[in-house]
Amino acid sequence: MKKLRALVIKYAKKLNTTNLSALRSGNISVRGKEGNINGFYITPSGVKYSVLKPRDIVFVSLKGRFDKKKKKPSSEWRFHQDIYVNKFDAKAIVHAHSTCATAVSTHKKNIPAFHYMVGVAGGVDIKCAKYATFGTRNLSKNILSALKNRSACLMSNHGQIAYGKNLDNAFELAQEVENICHQYINAIRIGIPKVLSKKEMKIVLDKMKNYKKD
Repeated sequence: MKKLRALVIKYAKKLNTTNLSALRSGNISVRGKEGNINGFYITPSGVKYSVLKPRDIVFVSLKGRFDKKKKKPSSEWRFHQDIYVNKFDAKAIVHAHSTCATAVSTHKKNIPAFHYMVGVAGGVDIKCAKYATFGTRNLSKNILSALKNRSACLMSNHGQIAYGKNLDNAFELAQEVENICHQYINAIRIGIPKVLSKKEMKIVLDKMKNYKKD
């Protein structure tokens, strides 16, 4: 669909203009259909986002099939496929090599509830997926584990990933995660930050659910 291809291009370019990811790094996808085939539209491999055309956006089926005569999908298409197959509420995905999230991910640590906004990802902390080579099923497996009951996570020595009900929602979440990581880096410069209790974070999560419904 032309509309979905245009949306993918819009948000891929936004990765660059908001400094969430530079040049070709990161990737964007949105759930969609071609004919009767369920799948997703994703940014291509190796093309600068500033020059993307609608014909460059690749449709990949939920079974992992795509037209090999056209542009190749992002090398990370497998974890997009696996998220869409396993997360029915995932309608769009943003993967970014954002500076602060990537920096934190190199320490392979979850982000604790040093600030209540950690709950924006859906849990009492933001998980960091174990490292695996980019584009592999092992990476998908690790990401799905870190996304359990969550809609965003870090990826060890790699970056971050967020999904949502649409691209605007997923992109905003990725920006929130980057900001949280920026704040966390500054917090640990002073020392070990105080962490909110699980009891308090459960209250926060309930309030966030109600807030999103308003």
